[in-house]
Amino acid sequence: AAIEAARKNSKIKIGIVSKLQVMRSHSVSAEGGTAAVLFEDEGDTIESHIYDTVKGSDFLADQDVAERLCVEMPKEIYQLDHWGMPWSRRKDGRIGQRNFGGYSFPRATYASDKVGFFEMQTLYDTCQKYENIEYLNEWFATSIIHDGRRFLGITAIELSSGTFYAIKGKALIIATGGAGRLYSFSTYALSSTPDGLDMALRAGMALKDMEFVQFHPTGILPSGILITEGARGEGGYLLNNKGERFMKKYAGEKMELAPRDIVSRSMMTEMSEGRGFKHETGVNCMKLDLRHLGDEKIKEKLGGIREISIKFSGLDPSQEPLDVRPVAHYMMGGIHTDIDGATELQGVWAAGEAACNSVHGSNRLGANSTSECIVWGKITGSLAVDYIEKNSSPTSWPHHLVAAEEKRIYDGIFRGNGDANPYEIKQELTDIMNDKAYVFRNEKNLVEGLKKIRQIKEQTWKHVDDKANEYNTNFSNVMELDSMFRVAEIVLLGAINRKE
Repeated sequence: AAIEAARKNSKIKIGIVSKLQVMRSHSVSAEGGTAAVLFEDEGDTIESHIYDTVKGSDFLADQDVAERLCVEMPKEIYQLDHWGMPWSRRKDGRIGQRNFGGYSFPRATYASDKVGFFEMQTLYDTCQKYENIEYLNEWFATSIIHDGRRFLGITAIELSSGTFYAIKGKALIIATGGAGRLYSFSTYALSSTPDGLDMALRAGMALKDMEFVQFHPTGILPSGILITEGARGEGGYLLNNKGERFMKKYAGEKMELAPRDIVSRSMMTEMSEGRGFKHETGVNCMKLDLRHLGDEKIKEKLGGIREISIKFSGLDPSQEPLDVRPVAHYMMGGIHTDIDGATELQGVWAAGEAACNSVHGSNRLGANSTSECIVWGKITGSLAVDYIEKNSSPTSWPHHLVAAEEKRIYDGIFRGNGDANPYEIKQELTDIMNDKAYVFRNEKNLVEGLKKIRQIKEQTWKHVDDKANEYNTNFSNVMELDSMFRVAEIVLLGAINRKE
């Protein structure tokens, strides 16, 4: 978004506000691929990509939005290539693509098993070419300032000093990612909390489809770190305790490469019927077997996965199967936007996992997420510039709203007089979500989960023991927990009211 905005108008000032240094964003953890139709001369088609996306969504995707994703994405792969993205290559020199679940053609464009890192590095390097892009790294955005009709600015805390600021602006693009840390067993980084979603909610914007949480089939035990779908795309097997490739009876044609929701439900069924394994931590799991791929292929195409497996589970996938189970991985829901990423508030757009334009329906296909980020990053960046060029700066500034936000944060949280341990409260919240709103759901569990979350929310946990100004992670953790409660309730309420 920043690149497109800077390319389109070199005179506007662009600020990237991030609570982390941008290259520590969780996007660097994306492993397997970015979906695009590159080889129509070999049989792939845009129409096929659209159909696969809509079918994988359980036919709940907005088909116009899915079409836009699939039509726009091929040129973006070549744009990244032009900027220096080190795509893996085939022997004939063409960009490499691997198979992913739910696709009728191998179209997950990859860079070994580190596609997110290389995409982020390529985009970050490209940003350096533009002098009008400024980074506000390690700034924690807390609220959106508006007059009820149009965007006016944001409030944020500079974490290095603890100073509270109001930042005026003409346009805002929210690209804060999902809310996967609502779950204790999650592929997300610890920083992936719903700050941006909560900011939008408190500003009066609608959150949509929040009940649709994707559980990736292969989170490694005990950490939950992702084992990419590319491992199965390269030929990995899922096995039960009888040594069977059990996916044959659930998805006879696609087997391990069925859409993620089908594979995760199948794994849970196998475990509930006694055909799983018992991990040393006491939880049930299945086995992901890559041994037959051979040492050389694993090191070349799944080298990062091998390193992760050895480091975090003590298992070398070239020597023994990995212990895996479904893990919270992606939120299909988010801030309601139209096909262009525009929200209900004039001057505000949302893109990526933070947004919901219903491109994924109730289930996202693997490799469509980074594609979504790239396509709507460009679209929203361009439209934000158009808006800025056509609209004058506001003549008034709501000082009372800034003062109210400062009071909410400092009187309500920083100087709160609670006595409950917020870290224990956060663990309890995420355990409830894992227990009551996991792969298989029923109304009884969801209602119980909502009741429990509301009970612990009423405890006096709003306090910060560490009173330091600089890099006060105690403070930022409690602010994150404040957002987590509101968004967790919305996920459960959405699921309770989704009756079909």
